[in-house]
This record gives sequence, C-alpha cells and structure tokens, in this order.
Amino acid sequence: MTDLTPLTLRGARRYGETETIDVVLRDGVIAAIGPSGTVEPEGEAVDVSGRWIGPGLWDAHVHFTQHVIRRSRVDLTATTSAADVLATVRRALDAGHPLLNGMLMGYGFRDGLWAEPASLAAIEEAMPEVPVVLVSGDLHCGWMNRAAAARLGVDLDETGLLREGPWIELHHGLDQTDALPLAGYREAAAAAASRGVVGVVEFESADNVSLWRSRVREGVTGLRVEAAVWPDRLEEVIEAGWRTGDPIDDQGLVTFGRLKVIVDGSLNTRTAWCWDPYPGMDPSHPLACGIESVPVSELRRLLVRAREAGIGAAVHAIGDRANTEVLDAFAELGMPGVIEHAQLVREEDFARFAELGLVASVQPEHAMDDRDIADHHWAGRTGRAFAFGSLHRAGAELRLGSDAPVAPLDPWISIAAATARSRDDRDVWHPEQRVPLDVALAASTRSTLEVGQPADIVITGRDPYASDRDELRDMPVAATLLGGRFTHRDL
Repeated sequence: MTDLTPLTLRGARRYGETETIDVVLRDGVIAAIGPSGTVEPEGEAVDVSGRWIGPGLWDAHVHFTQHVIRRSRVDLTATTSAADVLATVRRALDAGHPLLNGMLMGYGFRDGLWAEPASLAAIEEAMPEVPVVLVSGDLHCGWMNRAAAARLGVDLDETGLLREGPWIELHHGLDQTDALPLAGYREAAAAAASRGVVGVVEFESADNVSLWRSRVREGVTGLRVEAAVWPDRLEEVIEAGWRTGDPIDDQGLVTFGRLKVIVDGSLNTRTAWCWDPYPGMDPSHPLACGIESVPVSELRRLLVRAREAGIGAAVHAIGDRANTEVLDAFAELGMPGVIEHAQLVREEDFARFAELGLVASVQPEHAMDDRDIADHHWAGRTGRAFAFGSLHRAGAELRLGSDAPVAPLDPWISIAAATARSRDDRDVWHPEQRVPLDVALAASTRSTLEVGQPADIVITGRDPYASDRDELRDMPVAATLLGGRFTHRDL
C-alpha cells in the first residue's frame, strides 16, 4: 500500500473508557499505544479530541456490483403491494428514468405478504412498451414483462416471475453486461469508509480475481476485499493455483476468499428449504418445503474439490432443512467452513456450529426487514429464526454482514439490529435472540486495538457502550484508517 508515513492519533478513548490514549501507526500496523503524553509521537500528529477509537469494521457478506448498480435502478424498497410497485415504476418511466442496456430496471420489492400476487397481465398492462425487469429485495426472483423476456430469451408463466436458479443465472448475466463506470465503485467504497468500514467479503458471481485486481490498479483502494468464487469458476481458479488467503493485488488489499455454494432459496420467495411445509401448501407438493438449489451430493463433491485445492467454503443455507444438510456435509467431511445466513435452525443443530468449527455469517438487519414475513411463513418457528443469541450461547463464532444491497452496507446498522432486535417504533422481536454489544462488535471486526495489529481503525463521535439503539444505527464516524492511511476524515 502507498502512503505509509507514520501517524500519531492523540487524545483518543477506547470504547467504554474515559482515559485518553495516544496511538502511533507505522508501516501499516499499530506501533505503540499508551496513556496520552507517554508515547513518543511519530509523523503527523492528529488530535482526536476525546473521540472513541476501535478496530475498523468489516461487512462479512456483500454483492458489491449489485450494491453499486442499485443506485441506478428504480427504488422499490418502500412499496407494499403489486399495484404500488407498478405505479412506482410507471412514474419513473414517465419521468424519464434512465434505461440500463435498453431496459428499465427496478430493485427492492418484497412480495411475501402481498394480498394480490404478481402477475404477467398486471405488469404488461402497466408497461407494455419498454422492457422492464424488477429485482426482488432478496435478489432471489425477478418480475418482468414480455418485452424483457423476449430480449433476454426466457419464457414466463402467468406470474411474470422467475425464481431461484433460472433467475439467479439470468441476473448474474445482467450484472456482468451492465457497463458500470469505475467511479461508481470508488464512490461506493468511499461511502462504506464513511461508516467505518475497512473490509468486505465479496460474494458477487463474477471473475472477482481479475475484476478486483483491475479495480485496485485503477484507484479503488478504499477497502480490503476477500473475493469469493462460485462453482462455475471453481476449476478455472484451481487451474490458476489460487488458494484461500492468497493476495490478489500488489497493494495487499484483495485476497482470494472461499467457494460460495447456494443450497436453498430464500424466505421471501418461500423457497428456503425447510423441514415443514409453508402455510397453504399441499404437503405432497414437491415445493411445499422450499427447494434444494444444489443437491447435497453435489455440495459434497464441490466441498471435497475445493478442500483438495486449498480453498475454503462458504455455503448459503437459510431454511432449517438446508442448515441441517449443510451441517451434516461439513461433519461428514471433517472440514471447517462458513454457513451464510443460517436464518432458521433446529434447536438440536445450534450446538453443532461450534462443535464442527463452523462460522455463522449472519445479517441482523434481515431480521428487522423480514420479521412479519417470518411470523407468517414460519409461524410457530420464529423463536429459532435469525437466532443470533442461540448461536452465540451455543459457542458459535458469529460474523455480521449486510448482504448489500439487500440491507445497507453499514455495520452500525447490523450491530444495532443484532443487539436491539427492534427498529423504528416496533417492539423487540424475540428479545432472547439479542447478543451483547461486545459480541456484535467483535463479529464486525477482523483485528483488535493492540500493538502489532493492522492499522485499520475507526474513530467515532459517540461511545458505542453509551449509545442506545438509534444512536448505534446512526453512529457518527469521524475518521476511518486503512493500513494507517485515512480513507475517511471528518475530524
């Protein structure tokens, strides 16, 4: 990394403490820490003025290109019905909203509780002339008209919806063909840094090795990135010799991550693979309990192949059946890994995360977004849904993320949701599933504030331990440092 001149932060306070300290940063690491006035300063002295200091924050699950693209799509996150979605899109079209590759794109609808379902007839009536593709808030389905379907070469049924495998494959292709200016990535990285973020785990389905090496070379240097690979590129990266933890760029910002495998669907689309049927479904229907996106036999093959090549695994499992099957696969193979989401877990499976050395990578704001959908579609089971407290008490290692763009790329929002389990004027949802603040903070970092640790630091305007739920959500960030250089500075 460039610009590694020494720097001294003076008059800072650790979270939860009142005494001030000075911190010397040198060569990308923390070189010295001591009570204010006792440490020999080096380089530029920056007065922190009694603000609070902690290790820089990570978001453990993002889709960065989709996060960047979201800014150019019609925002549907506030819509509450099919009619509301179509009216919003129609207004945007009439107002001249720019097209992406000749199509009007929207993002953020959630149809899990709609009184009237999506239909091809409705979207055709509202927008018959321009190709329209609307992406669901959980990224697991898309709603489109005939003009878009014809352009994309897909067949639609009477709903106009594509779900899971066919949709995900199509959506990934759309993302790769969108011509996004590099400035969009720089701006998104700067926005993340302004919230204290120093690193993200990238789960975009793309050639992440080449793309992130190129982005760093062209100036996207505001974040560390752990870049995953999907099964369709696994053999390619194995042949190239990439292993988990290998540096990808010459500035030490991007490392090769894990193999991402999706075993089931999502709650909002009622495709998460569960032990019990969804309400109103005929138990004998093949989709009554959701779907098995990747057969367990294929999951095992992929895990073995990755392990042989020195590549770790991160497996998407949302429903309780999916989590059981993934736990069984890891147990059978005797390998560590990460389970992404772990949204619904059987009581007897919580302890297995720790027993098997598996990380639970969870997205706390999803619990706030989806609590009503969960209460409906997982009725009687929500005591073990988004069960961060149960996972923690069972000894599992937690990592917090956003799944951006599904939730905001802002760890303070994740920390607030994990510790409060409430938002706006709503009561706490399953308070027993809250986690302590120190656990949430640790699950949002990859380093500590100690000598020898990376000089990845966030400086806040409030003490997290003296902040309530809403104060955590909008925590003022005065500065962020990555490897000892400022990526955000508002001191």
